[in-house]
Amino acid sequence: MLQKHENYPLKELNTFHFDVSAKELIVTDSVNDIREWIIQEKPSAENILVLGGGSNLLFASDYTGTLIHPLFDQIKIIYEDNDTVLIETGAGKKWDDFVEFCVNNSYYGVENLSLIPGTVGAAPVQNIGAYGCEAKDVIEKVNGIFLDSAGLLTLYNSECRFGYRNSIFKNELKNRTLVTSVVFRLSKKETYNLSYGRLEEKTKELGEINLQNIRKAVIDIRGSKLPDPDITGNAGSFFKNPEISTELFDRLREDYPDIPGYPLDKGKMKIPAGWLIDKAGWKGKTMGKAAVHSDQALVLINRGDASGTDILELASAIEKDIKNKFGIGLEKEVIVIR
Repeated sequence: MLQKHENYPLKELNTFHFDVSAKELIVTDSVNDIREWIIQEKPSAENILVLGGGSNLLFASDYTGTLIHPLFDQIKIIYEDNDTVLIETGAGKKWDDFVEFCVNNSYYGVENLSLIPGTVGAAPVQNIGAYGCEAKDVIEKVNGIFLDSAGLLTLYNSECRFGYRNSIFKNELKNRTLVTSVVFRLSKKETYNLSYGRLEEKTKELGEINLQNIRKAVIDIRGSKLPDPDITGNAGSFFKNPEISTELFDRLREDYPDIPGYPLDKGKMKIPAGWLIDKAGWKGKTMGKAAVHSDQALVLINRGDASGTDILELASAIEKDIKNKFGIGLEKEVIVIR
């Protein structure tokens, strides 16, 4: 089934809850129908945007092109043996519903990614990650279609060029493809990653270490730090954690002995953007109808009736201040739609 809507309000389809609209919205639960639409309409790929959960988008204005909102939500086990299971999941499936399914069926690998908003289709595009895990760790392959020809596409993990919150879908294939399903390779053997932050401690507080308790610990930690987008408009982490040279890190540590850093390859360190923003005094600050969250400096919020421009003005002020104070440039994690 494929439905077309004109001048469609998007307030409930973006987690910032900006009062914007799309010139055209296509809603479909059929891969064949969307392929037929592309073949018949021959739309310009430059004027098409795929909208999943709207949890990582910032609309700076009304969208003058066509939004495609896929609802493919099937979950299908396509292979399993004693050790491994391959699960194909539709791009429109809510990510956390997929994680819950895996935890309930004792499939190991995505429990640390509990409560991340958005859909399965966004997972490979953004290479979502949390608590020491990333989508690339469990993705086997990504299926999709080309928006200019309706041709089919399959990319295996090594072809997706995954990086930190990055992939081929945000670069060479940006705005050129629609992800239709993702195949995940998960373990059926007990295996955990509890190395990040207080995850192991929080899990043990709940009892034995198992998938259910890890998932609950992650949900509790996220819930204590991050505002619920259904209540307070936000897109989660607004900025990426910057990577800097070890030389710059050592110089900064002379002035800020408490600066946290995580070693990377090639003489680089990853710095928590939230720490920088907090240290610069931005946590809880407001600018008009936009604000920095009072509990998590990495989250910018809509205080009510804010526009995308309001959030961008706040973000720009933060970026300039961090650059001046620390010599570090911040990069947005959200995708800005103008």
